[in-house]
Amino acid sequence: MKNGKAPDPNKIHPIPGYDKEIYVKPTVKHPNIIVGDFTYIADSEFESHVTHLYEWNGDRLIIGKFCQIAAGVEFVMNGANHQMNAVSTFPFYTLEGWDMQPPAEEDMPLKGDTVIGNDVWIGQNAVILPGVTVGDGAIIGANSVVGSDIPPYCVVVGNPARVIRKRFDDVLIELLLDFKWWDKSPEEINELIPLLTCGDLEKVKAKLLTLVDDN
Repeated sequence: MKNGKAPDPNKIHPIPGYDKEIYVKPTVKHPNIIVGDFTYIADSEFESHVTHLYEWNGDRLIIGKFCQIAAGVEFVMNGANHQMNAVSTFPFYTLEGWDMQPPAEEDMPLKGDTVIGNDVWIGQNAVILPGVTVGDGAIIGANSVVGSDIPPYCVVVGNPARVIRKRFDDVLIELLLDFKWWDKSPEEINELIPLLTCGDLEKVKAKLLTLVDDN
C-alpha cells in the first residue's frame, strides 16, 4: 500500500491537502443517490451536480465504483421534465396561485433511474439526461449531452452524444465485463494495477483469459 496507507472508500479527501477532489460516497445524504466505492468528482461537493431530483418522482441516480467525474458535470433527473402531450408545457401545478392538480404519472415523460456503470470517465461539463444507462468502462467526452443509453467500453462525444468507437475489441470487452475487477478487494486491485494500467492490450487479454478461467 502506498506510503503504508490502504485505500479508504470512506475518506472524503483522497489527496492530502487538496479539497477539490473528493470520494463521492461518504458525502451523499440524499437517499435516492447511490454511489459505489472510490468514485470521485473533481469538486469539493457532489449533490449540487444532481439537479431536479424530487422525492415525488421516485427516480434514483445510481453510480458504480471507480468512476471519474470531471468538474462541471450535471446529472439532470426526471423532475426537469414537463408534460408534453398537452397544448402547453407550462407547469402551472408547481407554481403558487394556479388552479391545477399535478398531471397523472402516465402524462409525464418520466424515464426511470439514471444508471452509470463502473470505471466510467465523464468529461468536463458533460450533461447526463434522465433515464440513461451508461455501461461499464465508457468514456464520455467533455461538453457531451447524453440522452440515450451508452454501451460498455465505448467512447461518446457530442450533443447529442454518439458513439465514435469502441475502446477495445469485443473479446477484451467481454473479458473485462466477466472479470469485474472493480468488485475485488483493494488488496486484490493493488495486485492488478500493473495489468489494469498496461498498454499492451494483447498481453492484457492473454492474462485476463487465465484469470477469468481461474474464476
